Amino acid sequence: MVNSSPAVAAHAEGEEIEVLESTDVLPVAPEDQWKCLFDKYDPENSGFISTERFRDLLAAHGSELDPHKLEVLLALADGNADGKICYQDFVNLMSNKRSNSFRRAILQGSRQLRNSALREEVGLGLSRRLVRHVAYETLPREVDRKWYFDSYTYCPPPWLMLAITIAEVVVFMYYGFQLNRWVLQVSSPYFLKGPLPYHPQLRTQAWRYLSYIFMHAGIEHLGLNMAMQLLVGVPLEMVHGALRIGLVYVCGVLAGSLAVSVTDMTAPVVGSSGGVYALVSAHLANVVMNWSGMKCQFKLFRMTMALVCMSVEFGRAVWLRFYPPAFPPCPNPSFVAHLGGVAVGLTLGVVVLQNYEQRLQEQSLFWIFFSVYTLFILCGIFWNIFAYSLLDVKLPPPP
Repeated sequence: MVNSSPAVAAHAEGEEIEVLESTDVLPVAPEDQWKCLFDKYDPENSGFISTERFRDLLAAHGSELDPHKLEVLLALADGNADGKICYQDFVNLMSNKRSNSFRRAILQGSRQLRNSALREEVGLGLSRRLVRHVAYETLPREVDRKWYFDSYTYCPPPWLMLAITIAEVVVFMYYGFQLNRWVLQVSSPYFLKGPLPYHPQLRTQAWRYLSYIFMHAGIEHLGLNMAMQLLVGVPLEMVHGALRIGLVYVCGVLAGSLAVSVTDMTAPVVGSSGGVYALVSAHLANVVMNWSGMKCQFKLFRMTMALVCMSVEFGRAVWLRFYPPAFPPCPNPSFVAHLGGVAVGLTLGVVVLQNYEQRLQEQSLFWIFFSVYTLFILCGIFWNIFAYSLLDVKLPPPP
């Protein structure tokens, strides 16, 4: 129960409506608390409040909100073309779950965010400056950057990309000491004998289609992949979360190994390039598609450097594939996994990165690309089951 007293008078459609302002609210679940607050501005129990009453609500309770969030909500009130706010949108806003109607109202509204840009704020600590930097690196709209800046708490931290990178380094160090080789480890006769790399003779061991990311051809291979994975993957995970970035990464990894099994049927696969190229390609495509909105510093130079790094790594992989193998007839690892990752990044990855804080299951384009990806996976599985015997492919001996 809520003890209330008359406090605010709201005017709408010529009628004076008395609104009760709470003075003593008992502990309740957050959604119940928002419902009580909403009902005080919706005496008719219609499930909607006008934008005028929504502004009254913000005037009464705005001191409880972060300043950037209050600014965005005011923009919503001024820009909503329907002239009303529904209860579910209100709950989503107060719970940091923005709906599609929220984004449309902000982007199509007549009111611009009038306060100073996030970049102009001073007196921020190191951790908050890092969050601001990540916001400008990954998000093209000021409204999204401000909302992210107020909402991000480092809980949970970007653990996924860090954990994968640490695991890759540990595995590389283990094989480096075991093989007594750090450059071009792939030239060792024992390199492919472990349980991790993909090998066409061992393709029935399904985990190898994913576990190959922990093996690298040498320190030059690991270094480039690790740099791109950390510089791009960690900021993306901070903004979009481990679940979404993990989805793009794993899809790129799986697409990479299956692409090799279809197009380069005799070659093994090592390295995390499939997942890395999926993330980097999706990010670069998002930057290009939102070029005017992206406010990261030196974006043209940095994009050029990213493309140079990708080209160098891809060129190294192509050179290694056609370089005479140390132990014929087994060829060197394939480069096709890179292309599989790029294909995932430019399709599924772009949809994920363009829908910050929006539910992917509500995006028709996401389901289109996800369906195409699923069809490719199924075709790849059937290809691996039947094509090798039907085509009488001469495979290299098992490692």
